[in-house]
Parts: sequence; structure tokens; C-alpha cells
Amino acid sequence: MSKALLGVLLVLQLAGCATARTLDAGKAGAPVVYAGTRLDLYVLQGGCCPRDRFGAEAPGYPGLDLPASAVLDTLLLPLSVFTALGVGFQATGGL
Repeated sequence: MSKALLGVLLVLQLAGCATARTLDAGKAGAPVVYAGTRLDLYVLQGGCCPRDRFGAEAPGYPGLDLPASAVLDTLLLPLSVFTALGVGFQATGGL
């Protein structure tokens, strides 16, 4: 696979990534830890109002987004745990 195609696929994935959407959701009380993964699962299970609960719209294909969101949420786990505990990193997001 060429590097250009890989780059295009990565950009397309991040544009619809639930984790990327919840990172800047800024909704008070929204989940932070594994927010993108939880958003995908919520929609896959028939959740009605992702914007009300997570502060972000779900991606168009949550089943395709789920593995990538799980990986990205795992990579961001230390930051999200500190944010959930109230350590001042000035990070907000949805969970």
C-alpha cells in the first residue's frame, strides 16, 4: 500500500472518528474515559441521542470506527484518566 493512500485513509478515518469528536465536545458531565469507544457502542446498541449524552455526533459508520476509536482511546487513556480525576490539563471531552 502506498504511503499516499495510507495517509488519505488515515485522514478520512480521523474525520469521522468518534474519539476525535469527543475530545473537543466540551459538554459538562460527558464521559471522558474511552469516550469514542463508548459513543460507538452507544449508537450500535440503538442509543437515541448521542449529542445529548456525549456532546458529539456519532460517526456515520460506528461499526467501522469502533476498532480505531478503541486504539486511540487506549493511547489517550492516561490523559483521559487525569482529566476525569480533575487534574488540570485543560482537556475537555465527552464520555
